[in-house]
Amino acid sequence: MSRSDDGRPRTASTPASDRGQAFTRRRVITVLGAVAGAPLLCKSDREDAVALYRWTGTSLGSPSSLSICHPDRVVAGRIAAQCAAEIRRLEAIFALYRADSELARLNRDGRLEAPSLDLLIVLAHCQRLAAVSGGAFDVTVQPLWDLYATHFFAAASPPPDGPEPRAVERALKLVDWQGLDVNTRRVKVARPGMGLTLNGIAQGYVTDRITEILRDHGCDRILADMGCSELRASGQRVDGRPWRVGLADPRQPETFAVTLDLTNRALCTSGGYGTKFEASGRFHHLFDPATGRSAHHYIAVSVFAESAMIADALSTALYTTPPERGSRLLEQFCGVSALLTRPDGSVQHLAS
Repeated sequence: MSRSDDGRPRTASTPASDRGQAFTRRRVITVLGAVAGAPLLCKSDREDAVALYRWTGTSLGSPSSLSICHPDRVVAGRIAAQCAAEIRRLEAIFALYRADSELARLNRDGRLEAPSLDLLIVLAHCQRLAAVSGGAFDVTVQPLWDLYATHFFAAASPPPDGPEPRAVERALKLVDWQGLDVNTRRVKVARPGMGLTLNGIAQGYVTDRITEILRDHGCDRILADMGCSELRASGQRVDGRPWRVGLADPRQPETFAVTLDLTNRALCTSGGYGTKFEASGRFHHLFDPATGRSAHHYIAVSVFAESAMIADALSTALYTTPPERGSRLLEQFCGVSALLTRPDGSVQHLAS
């Protein structure tokens, strides 16, 4: 499993600001309707004029936005600024493209002293999901990402069949969620060369944190769009309608497979078509830790949950989990449902 945001092999000669230019994530969830920050107004029960305020920026390298229904645009702007500051704080923990982040230092040194509470919380969820998924969700797959990125981006005409099997086997020896030791004093990996990516869960964690800040400020009609595939909605839009989103068709990503309403829920989607190493999509960023190859059980998995972090992680876990084990995995979580699109385009519905 990986959602690494580095598009090329990370070497000393590749500056952090220049990484990812050859490798982009395709947006797989699109917000529809009234979210563009136009002067939309309505009346609440107290007859206060409520406007839609919209902030745009980036989160963990992906375009992001907040849509906030609030009667005072100045106050809404101040709250959004606090959210932006929180995003920057969390990027200093989770961003692979920042050499000074906690995650980057852990990968470089093989250990991290005095980890932050945020990192400990996320890693605890990662270890639990790895256990209940039988290792299908494994944050130690970063060596596989490095292998495939090196293969496909280091040469002008890379061999189309991907890395040599022996190279995959060597990388797989470094993939082992049980080789990750996590406690409040330090985090360390069992073997030199192991590395972590939290891009299958951290974006969801950021989304939840931003939602908590907004709610703490009394904002209960919001839509947090913290990436290409992670959303969390509370309440309704300014016009009283539910937030409306569209899911990209995995076979034709420029069109929608389905549109739906999102209220008081999080929605996250994983799909190999979202981030590909090469044009055919045979090799993409969602790795099966059992084989070291890209998973192809499905072409898209969308998960609905109360928590964006859970939805984010489960969408990746279900994508890499063999279909016969998907229902049992989902049963470990309450109030969760999923749409799983098979390679033939048929859709399976699961609910816990």
